[in-house]
Amino acid sequence: MPKKYLKIKFFLIFILFFNLTSYADLLSELKDGQHVLFMRHANAPGIGDPIGFKLDDCKSQRNLDEVGRNQAIKIGAWLRAQGIKEAMIYSSPWCRCIDTANLLNIGKVTIEQSVSSIFNDPKLENQSKNDLQQFIKYKLSTRSNLPIIFVTHQVNIEAFTNQFVLSGGILLVEVDNNGKYLTHKELIQ
Repeated sequence: MPKKYLKIKFFLIFILFFNLTSYADLLSELKDGQHVLFMRHANAPGIGDPIGFKLDDCKSQRNLDEVGRNQAIKIGAWLRAQGIKEAMIYSSPWCRCIDTANLLNIGKVTIEQSVSSIFNDPKLENQSKNDLQQFIKYKLSTRSNLPIIFVTHQVNIEAFTNQFVLSGGILLVEVDNNGKYLTHKELIQ
């Protein structure tokens, strides 16, 4: 990619992160037993994955670029500035999600199948949403003091919240006692 375009990308990322505002109640809301964070993986150029990709082979997938890696690191710094020093992070098994989750640097990353991409098979949307609701219900019922963050894909977030999210976007999602979506606030879009 020509240097000119890289400079433009980094400028846009610079604007994004210096326009982030603090969200004073974020940590307390994430500890109330009714809120979780949904994050779309950071910038990974393209759409979907190459034909024949394999989940156990990152080289066969669409992955984070340099902009995406920097974006994830800066989002992690922003989360720490909001008081989130440690979280339970659940990631889709796709490498771009795992890498984003690890680069946040705020907790151990656990693979969670209920946030696996449904891009290639939209018929899985209802099952995926039900599985995710059950997982959220279970995790929130344990009343851990750690915030819960899901790093997943745009199609999954939209299926759960009916909200389109850009790469690196984060929603604070309120759920009921059964893990069912109620409402959300855009924190990073």
